[in-house]
Amino acid sequence: MFYRENGQFKTSYRADQQVFPILQDRVAIGLLLIFAFAVVPFLASDYLMRAILIPFVIISLAALGVNVLVGYCGQISLGSGAFMAVGAYGAYNFFVRFPGLPLIPALILGGLCATLFGILFGLPSLRVKGLYLAVATLAAQFFSDWMFLRIKWFTLDTPSGSVSVSNLQVFGWPIESAASKYLFCLAMLVVIAVLTKNLVRGAIGREWMAIRDMDVAAAVIGIRPMYAKLSAFAVSSFIIGVAGALWAFVYLGAWEPAAFSVDQSFRLLFMVIIGGLGSITGAFFGAAFITVLPIVLNQVLPVIAGWFGAQISTVGIAHAELMIFGGLIVWFLIVEPHGLAKLWSTGKQKLRLWPFPH
Repeated sequence: MFYRENGQFKTSYRADQQVFPILQDRVAIGLLLIFAFAVVPFLASDYLMRAILIPFVIISLAALGVNVLVGYCGQISLGSGAFMAVGAYGAYNFFVRFPGLPLIPALILGGLCATLFGILFGLPSLRVKGLYLAVATLAAQFFSDWMFLRIKWFTLDTPSGSVSVSNLQVFGWPIESAASKYLFCLAMLVVIAVLTKNLVRGAIGREWMAIRDMDVAAAVIGIRPMYAKLSAFAVSSFIIGVAGALWAFVYLGAWEPAAFSVDQSFRLLFMVIIGGLGSITGAFFGAAFITVLPIVLNQVLPVIAGWFGAQISTVGIAHAELMIFGGLIVWFLIVEPHGLAKLWSTGKQKLRLWPFPH
């Protein structure tokens, strides 16, 4: 009975079009943000922040960008790792070559570099789709690996392509401790997530979804496929590029092109499929699942093996992780194609009726 909107009357169009129209949702999101910003930095240990929370926040941002392209616009992409790499190295070049450039403008400029790169490799989407488009975007991954290894200008002439940054500051506030890194990444995630949510609710978001559902019918009713597809590539690659810059600057500190391999692209795609295509919430669910699952398996699998008098090595756990990922993707595609976000939405709908059956 507590999750009902009885008595919550809408008296204006603005109230009717809120992101969270139900009061209980607004209260829950407010409490969650307060907990994330004000409580977690004091309760979480240094290890918990560096090993789990910071990667989760940054990967959630990257999954959000992938969901814009794959979930909302229906354009399959396997080049997300390349967009992250371009964002990271673009931000690095601006940050190093222009002394005194603040961190946030450097991250934004890195995202803009990824935007141009994404539009370039998004051009094939105007003529091909499906598996052919996936292969075309996969070319971006191999091209970025070659570019940052062979063209030394991007890495300031370092032989291995390995670069590093230090002394990060935002408005004079040093980004050195685990808590400061976590809060900075979380603030970036919240701002971009709110902007993305409003974007997909607007006219451009409806164009993306029309292209996803049936591009021929969308063109018939006046939607320009070229504009819709390339704008989806631009927005998606910008978000992924900013996430890549955060991953390199804040989480890694020192990195090389192998940090953004094709494995990263597949992981992001798995997050979107498991979390839920075409859902902002799904990006967070998928990122949480993929981030937490290896930690759970590292703890649980040796215990289960011990029950049967066996031992499992670290390599065995890694292989089991891949098998479980594959099995879950197949299961979600067959049983619940809309992922964890759909299960969450169904649960909320049942709560609105509980305890009545209908």
